[in-house]
Amino acid sequence: MPRPSRQADAERIADRLHSAAIHLLRRLRTEDDASGLSAPRLSALSVIVFAGPLTLGELARREQVQPPTITRVARDLEALRLVRLEAHPGDARVKRVVATTKGTRLLHDGRRRRVAALAAAVAALPTGERRKLADALGVLEQVARPDALPAKSERRG
Repeated sequence: MPRPSRQADAERIADRLHSAAIHLLRRLRTEDDASGLSAPRLSALSVIVFAGPLTLGELARREQVQPPTITRVARDLEALRLVRLEAHPGDARVKRVVATTKGTRLLHDGRRRRVAALAAAVAALPTGERRKLADALGVLEQVARPDALPAKSERRG
């Protein structure tokens, strides 16, 4: 039986990885329900906590939405006291979004819930399977680096 080409092998692995990542994220998303936030709000809060403070324009770019959309999301988060909107130090006309202690705590609590759910699933694996998973993490982290994917113009299809 002929060996698959390097490209065919890469596509098969990429397809399985994509599917596994989607299923894993869907499974862990159920833990996010406890936050009481919609997925767009939780996503924006995550960006604000880990990359903030950000201007509304920067947040819109990172979330890949239009400025009016992110303004509504930010105002909703502000009403919940999860973020503050404040004037940019260099230009008072520009608003920055800053996570509050409450918002940061909510986000970290959610992460703890997701990690605990995942840890329970990992703990249930036989020792050998846990080792394989641990060994694969370095490679997965390498593939997940922002610079690991070629630019859209370099991709085929």
